[in-house]
Amino acid sequence: MSQEQISAKQEWRQHWTLVLASMAGLSFAAIAGSSIGLFMEPLGREFGWSRTEITAGLTIYALIAVPLSPFAGALIDRWGARRMAIPGMFLTATAFACFSLANGSTVQWLGLWLFYSLMALSIRNTVWTAAVSSVFSKARGLALAITLTGAAITQIIAPVASQRLIDNFGWREAYLYLGTGWGLIVLALLIPFFFDARDTNRRRIARQEVPAQTAPELPGLSVAEAIRSTALYRIGLSTLIVVFFLTALNVHLVPVLNERGISRESAALMAALAGGFAIVGKLATGWMYDRWASGWINALSLSPPAAACLIFVTADNWLPLTLIAVCLLGYTNGAFMQVCTYLTGRYGGIRNFGKIFGVMASMIAVGVGIGPVFAGFIFDITGSYVLLLTCVIPAALFSGLLVATLGPYPVWTGEEQG
Repeated sequence: MSQEQISAKQEWRQHWTLVLASMAGLSFAAIAGSSIGLFMEPLGREFGWSRTEITAGLTIYALIAVPLSPFAGALIDRWGARRMAIPGMFLTATAFACFSLANGSTVQWLGLWLFYSLMALSIRNTVWTAAVSSVFSKARGLALAITLTGAAITQIIAPVASQRLIDNFGWREAYLYLGTGWGLIVLALLIPFFFDARDTNRRRIARQEVPAQTAPELPGLSVAEAIRSTALYRIGLSTLIVVFFLTALNVHLVPVLNERGISRESAALMAALAGGFAIVGKLATGWMYDRWASGWINALSLSPPAAACLIFVTADNWLPLTLIAVCLLGYTNGAFMQVCTYLTGRYGGIRNFGKIFGVMASMIAVGVGIGPVFAGFIFDITGSYVLLLTCVIPAALFSGLLVATLGPYPVWTGEEQG
């Protein structure tokens, strides 16, 4: 046990700057979905668009990501994460700022989303989690948790920042300032600090510290073995279900709270509170993973939206209960990606993590793309979010059950070295 603790400390001593840079990168990758809820009202008011039309861009995001995420993951496995992330961050920030050019044409709006979606392939979750997973083993759970808090930080900052920028400058300037300002800050961290295992090996070889022939083989499944893995299929299906409904709730959370009689300003603050509990969810799940190997951790992490939506559907508009429901949603919104990433690395290994997690990213993209549009469609048809909330209850319970009984983690040759 003492050796494991020493190894974990050594990992953090050597690679904490990578975790910091990855967390910042992931924060920008989450900005489009975290902010669009605040842009719904001004876009709808100016252009007369329905919520289905406004969120349709997320479907483009999904349609691009579904076939191309495994390809992007393969490039990470081949080239290393740095060569993807740095140019990708610059291009994605530019694409996000271009949303300020919307002119009322739905064709142009979807075209802007197409441009953004193509650029964003290079900064999706796979690039950050692959980098961190490649250099952490003993402390991987907490390292991934801290990395993934980047998305939760965005959930906290983006709703409030978007609301204030829109109120003070207008929605066009809000898109412009969020894209350029946030993107430049992230690039300032990526350039000096973002190096994964492949990048580090290349630097050591270039400095002639080690011969090229000694580059280590990373442990894990081959592609053929991954295709036959029942555990990976269950992880993917569970992820798809929870992301579909959770993203729908995230994007429409402000309108859902408005429907319960909560003002737009208070709803934005509650959305920020959900982001805070997303951080709790990530860190708590990562902490537990580094100490126990138990399926109950997975179930505990993915099932809380069932309780949250039960409160929304059955309880009166009592503020403390609403706050509890928002916190439960935030917890799972933080934990689900931690669950998917950690389990993919443990059951699939690191050898082809980019390719395997690229497929998981495709599942996530389907949920991200279709879920919000489904929620908008339900609202447009029924005039309420009650049907959506009711569907989440059994879906969240089933998602947790799928990954609760996966069995012991495989032991990969080389991981015991830390």
